Amino acid sequence: MQYQQLGKSDLTVSQVGMGCVTFGREIDERTSLEILDHAFDRGITLFDTAEAYGGGASEEILGKWMAMRGARDKLVLASKVSGTLSYDRIVSSANESLRRLGTDQIDLFQLHVWDQITPLEESLRALSDLQQQGKVRYVGCSNYNAEQLARALTIAHENGWHRMESIQPPYNLVQREIEADILPLCMDQQLGVISYSPLGAGFLTGKYRRGGEVPEGTRFDVIPGHQPIYFTEHGYSVLDELDRQSTDTGLSLVQLSLQWVLNQPGITSVLIGARNLSQVDQMVDLI
Repeated sequence: MQYQQLGKSDLTVSQVGMGCVTFGREIDERTSLEILDHAFDRGITLFDTAEAYGGGASEEILGKWMAMRGARDKLVLASKVSGTLSYDRIVSSANESLRRLGTDQIDLFQLHVWDQITPLEESLRALSDLQQQGKVRYVGCSNYNAEQLARALTIAHENGWHRMESIQPPYNLVQREIEADILPLCMDQQLGVISYSPLGAGFLTGKYRRGGEVPEGTRFDVIPGHQPIYFTEHGYSVLDELDRQSTDTGLSLVQLSLQWVLNQPGITSVLIGARNLSQVDQMVDLI
């Protein structure tokens, strides 16, 4: 496993991070704990969760595992707040996350989605106060566009607040929008990029084909909102090219897709989600 500094912070994160979105939602607690153990043993030190994952179940499982393993001081713990990002809402969410995680500090606390209603200054002030109180070490965002991220950096600078140190966007062979502006901005400002969905929520494994049925219980069945993003002519043409490269190289579609993301400039860490131990191994073995 390789490790990199996150932005200008003093956090060092594994090149592959554990996305905890499946815990308590798509897999049960026992399987989740086994995956956490295995990921940690394979050198993964970045564990990313959110209040929205499983209605808080993901944070609770991660907190239980950290206590059982005694691993809190050996990893980078990241979580996220979503919904209305008012001052009180952010502070309340952080406190609830701390309770579920069984810790007194979150290493990286992120705004999960853009809030079109709450003034950004109010949201950032809440994050700054949480940092001043020692409940949060660093802050970041997820699913922001380049303009929104730039605004957040400017506001923080103007108010003397700690800036966001990272962004967490989707990035894979189908979703490459961040190459146009987010990646250049982050490289210029020395921000960390923790990308997620390197396999396009499973689309790039080849399990979904033109005109085929969506297998029950898969990510595209549980979250049908993924379908308009990937079930397109562009998405299927990417799969066709992966098929050709797989035939030429002998590598699987999964290996080709993961290697591509891992080798892109500007990416600090790539989050993987897992339902079993082999899915952890197939990513880590590429390092």
